[in-house]
Amino acid sequence: MSKLSNKTYNEISVGDKASYTKTISEKDVILFAHVSGDINPVHLDEDFAKSTPFGGRIVHGILTASLISAAVATELPGPGSIYLGQSLKFKRPVFIDDTLTVELEIKEKTDKRQRILIDCKISNQEGKIVVTGEAEVMAPSEKLSLNRPKLPTFQAIDA
Repeated sequence: MSKLSNKTYNEISVGDKASYTKTISEKDVILFAHVSGDINPVHLDEDFAKSTPFGGRIVHGILTASLISAAVATELPGPGSIYLGQSLKFKRPVFIDDTLTVELEIKEKTDKRQRILIDCKISNQEGKIVVTGEAEVMAPSEKLSLNRPKLPTFQAIDA
């Protein structure tokens, strides 16, 4: 089983970088719609979405942005990080089956309360930037190395 490890505040330097990649599936979009309640037809109805400027269904913007949280939690700083804030700019649409790469770069450290500011970019498989922003994170003070949890299987339960 692989491990999740972190960088503590004292181990982090301005300019440190990390990345995280995920392909967004149909299942991801459907699950996100269920969890968030965002049933905008531009995400769920192909016929409707074809009539929009995007020409087809697009992925929820916040689902795309949530990959930044995954990158912070698993890559930099990693486990024990506390997310405090996020600014976002959506630059391009994301489509189902796009492969997205989050790039994180430590922009600033604030010793008081161990805060870090992270420059965030998400690009698609063509290298085009789809989201930019900054995350404010409280970096962990304790070094951690944990077994990577296995996600439980999911079975829909209609209520």
